[in-house]
Amino acid sequence: MSMFGPKGVTDSQILAAIEQTGTQAGAAAFLGINSRTLQRRLKHIKQGTSVEQKAQALQQFQQRNDEIFKGRSVLWNPATGEQKLEWYKTDRDKQAQYEAMKKAIDALKEDIPAVPKIPKPSVAENKLLNLFILTDAHIGMLAWGEETGTDWDTKLAEEMILKYFVAAIERAPKAQRAVFAQMGDFLHYDGIESVTPTSGHQLDTDTRFAKLVRVGIRVTRQIIEMLLAKYPLVDVVMADGNHDPVSEIWLRESFADRYRNQPRLFIDQSPAPFYAIEHGSTSLFFHHGHLKKIDQIDRAITAEFREVFGRTKNSYCHVGHLHHHIVKESELMTVEQHSTLSARDAYASRHGWKSARQAQVITYHENHGDVGRIVLTPEQLEGK
Repeated sequence: MSMFGPKGVTDSQILAAIEQTGTQAGAAAFLGINSRTLQRRLKHIKQGTSVEQKAQALQQFQQRNDEIFKGRSVLWNPATGEQKLEWYKTDRDKQAQYEAMKKAIDALKEDIPAVPKIPKPSVAENKLLNLFILTDAHIGMLAWGEETGTDWDTKLAEEMILKYFVAAIERAPKAQRAVFAQMGDFLHYDGIESVTPTSGHQLDTDTRFAKLVRVGIRVTRQIIEMLLAKYPLVDVVMADGNHDPVSEIWLRESFADRYRNQPRLFIDQSPAPFYAIEHGSTSLFFHHGHLKKIDQIDRAITAEFREVFGRTKNSYCHVGHLHHHIVKESELMTVEQHSTLSARDAYASRHGWKSARQAQVITYHENHGDVGRIVLTPEQLEGK
């Protein structure tokens, strides 16, 4: 017996024979099979549970590029032995998901016009770089001030971030180069469900993900264009965070394409969670801070960027993630963990975690390393 039934008779042959002879008995005689066998086959065809239909469904699942077939489950009626429900179990392959997302981004790029070339500002030649730190902005987080000490939502986050960049750009010294270091957890969550991607921890949110995407794009665009209007050279780092690893990918890819006609702008599109910028004999490294602890990151960075580290004499690594400020010096580099401008959420409040809210602009000389910084707090930005 073949997979399609007795004597290799297919579903389509059974249906054609019935149509041609006009009766089930005539079709059975025409096909040379038992009448009861034909009736049983016809019942399964009508229910969509024939062997042939199952094989076709299985083949369709196996042909899906973004799913892995794991098995088949069947629910039977214990009284009659009749099959009541059947489903195929699959598992999405992460690499295939990534590739599918890349294809979607590429398709979106085709419809996004490039921004016209932005005129280069005139700045006196110097050897300075201004680093603008923004970490753990958590756009889309909801915090109730009576519970957490400070209100926070999408609107407040957008306003605070833009106030910081307006004030920071105005106060920072003139420099040839600027770095916008967006060091992860820019968005509070990473998809339709408001949970952390890896642990599934439920998050307090105040908006829909589609709106979150719009705000993230709008804020990033304004920051980049403010920096291009002030600095001859601009670098952008968008680091993977534990709250928004997928969103950081489409942010990097879409903005790199949007500004493809800007030779003064470099957006690091590396999918790795570690990033480096070389400025003369000064090297700057970035990582969100969720994969390596502060006392481990110097060795990981040195191994990852061996050549950059070897060419430079002043090395600095910047991380976020834990929302409080720490500076740790080792034989290899200075590692600085940064605070955030965002308010704490209910989870942090219940655990008694509290730290000073601030963001910094750090100025680096290509030969002498760290030569100055500006610290801005929410109170300063709000004129209190």
